[in-house]
Amino acid sequence: MQRRHDIDTLRFLAFGLVMVYHLGMAYVADWPWHLKSAHTAEWLQWPMRALNLWRLDLVFLVSGLALGLLMRREAPARALWRQRSARLLLPLAFGMAVVVPYQAYAQALAGGFIGPGFGAFLWRYAQGGPWPAGAFDGWQFGITWNHLWFLPYLWAYTSVLLLARRVLAPLAPRFQALRGAGLMLLPLVPLMLWSLLLRRHFPPTHDLINDWWMHAVYFTVFLYGWWIGTDAALWRELTRLRWWALGGAVFAFGAHLGVRLGLTTPWPWVRLAADAVSWWAIVAALGFAHRHLNRPWPWLGWARESVYPWYVLHQTLIIVALAWLMPLGLGPVAEPLLVLALTVLGCWSINDGLIRRVGWLRACFGLAPARTFSAPLQAQLPRQGQ
Repeated sequence: MQRRHDIDTLRFLAFGLVMVYHLGMAYVADWPWHLKSAHTAEWLQWPMRALNLWRLDLVFLVSGLALGLLMRREAPARALWRQRSARLLLPLAFGMAVVVPYQAYAQALAGGFIGPGFGAFLWRYAQGGPWPAGAFDGWQFGITWNHLWFLPYLWAYTSVLLLARRVLAPLAPRFQALRGAGLMLLPLVPLMLWSLLLRRHFPPTHDLINDWWMHAVYFTVFLYGWWIGTDAALWRELTRLRWWALGGAVFAFGAHLGVRLGLTTPWPWVRLAADAVSWWAIVAALGFAHRHLNRPWPWLGWARESVYPWYVLHQTLIIVALAWLMPLGLGPVAEPLLVLALTVLGCWSINDGLIRRVGWLRACFGLAPARTFSAPLQAQLPRQGQ
């Protein structure tokens, strides 16, 4: 058995990018978010846009990779589906009831839709509202999942893939046989097709029901991750192409910005360039990770167990830190640094001091029983051509 440390490490780093992005949302000018600092900056739009074009696609692809490694253990599909349902839906329910409500409270309070008093808000939230229009993201439904939307999406894609595995599995060797320009270009075709056919009709909503463009994109890259698996020859090719893919992603992002700034023919070229950024950035990330990160880092066992609770906790802790620090007038440098520090400290102390030590909390945050947490993702690398 050869452990795939690069996949574990890439998963940790991918969710770390999600955390950094959500911190940036509080400070990027003209982009609405749950709570905005007074110290917003327009220049942040460009690095945030560069990150936004591929960060979630990478997370879903790595999730597909992880599912493929779990399926290699030859557990029955029904048992695997029950396990994944418990690991995804219980944290979703717990997060919506316990972790997320403060985000909605802070947003509604800052917008002047409610008065102070978190206890009164929780009582009303538990009853499903009603709320004034626009009080917080998801007010129409009475409750919200905010950043936890990723969990029901991942559960839905996992369920579809497990049901359709016998149809989709025979296509894996064809994907794994892609080389050179084929690997750089052919997986782009479905992503661009979804943009052309669905983007204008189904803009992103994160409500699960009406998000068909996002479903098409995220399930496609999730499936790519499942197909990639641990095929040794394909991973060598991803490693060989890493610099070409990075250069292509930079070039495509330059084209994306050029169309946006020139405003000459913004559609469909701006979206197609964004799709190219997404896939080529993913190829580069996979290649560099396999080349440089496939080693047993001393912190990797902790990181693998911590990434899920940190994901569930981080956005609420960002908003708690913002609500506490914004009235102090700390300035555009000290405030975001302190928000980041408090968020990291909060995630670490709650996770290591409480969640990992209490059995029922482990389940509520998607963790396995304590006796199994230390083993990282692993798989037997097949021989070339297998």
